[in-house]
Amino acid sequence: MPFQIVRNDITKMNTDVVVNAANSALRMGAGVCGAVFNAASVDALTEECQKTGHCDVGSAVITGGYNLCRYIIHTVGPVWKGGFSGEKEKLVACYKNVLECAYEVGAESIAIPLISSGVYGYPKDKAMKVAVETIVASDYLTEMDIYLVLFDKSAVAQGNK
Repeated sequence: MPFQIVRNDITKMNTDVVVNAANSALRMGAGVCGAVFNAASVDALTEECQKTGHCDVGSAVITGGYNLCRYIIHTVGPVWKGGFSGEKEKLVACYKNVLECAYEVGAESIAIPLISSGVYGYPKDKAMKVAVETIVASDYLTEMDIYLVLFDKSAVAQGNK
């Protein structure tokens, strides 16, 4: 099945799974996180996330998708600190863990944002390289349709290099 880089609003993707670029407290935030909560159902998703409680950097947790999709997989990317604090390894873990979660629930399609490239400050070109390399090297490339969903033109330009 294909891997595609697309420019879109992740909440407009018609996929089984949408990945939320979450914070470790699993609370509604800004950017992708705020959009996902709003599209899914703020109250229901907040309640389920409060029950789950926490997600470590690089890990992933799964919740219902409510009004958005079948499932939302929340992952916490690393905050960029110059690239010398294990950021790349933590970001790789995010992509590996969301793909594993999606596979485990039988997803046929997944929409993933460019994790950590917003308020967490990971440079878009470096984040793109990690995302593409990790997804392409994964065992799940033939198991589901994987969409790397980019919201802005500059990120799309990085993906086409």
